[in-house]
Amino acid sequence: MTSFTELQPRERNEGVGLGREQEVEIRKPPRFMPGERVRAIRHIKNDGTFPGSEIGANLVRKGDEGYVRDIGTFLQQFYIYAVEWFDRGTVVGMRAHELISLDKSEDSCAEITCGH
Repeated sequence: MTSFTELQPRERNEGVGLGREQEVEIRKPPRFMPGERVRAIRHIKNDGTFPGSEIGANLVRKGDEGYVRDIGTFLQQFYIYAVEWFDRGTVVGMRAHELISLDKSEDSCAEITCGH
């Protein structure tokens, strides 16, 4: 299995509040399924869990498109989506809030095209 990058919260200016992180995401079905085409809605940098890349190096850029390859969990609380980014030739672990579906029109509309 390929290493996932979202095993620990990344440092961001947005701040990760405890209330949001306490939600047990895996009580609900996964938001994305294997084979689903997705787009990154944030830049993703190596937090130290991606081998062969320096900490802080860009792994995924906002707007990159890929396919969900597998779904795992972290801390029996969060889904981690193994997304294959063909343009980059990598598989990176992503959280649902970092992705939108390109196969489900309502996700794409809500996040990008409709500006909600």
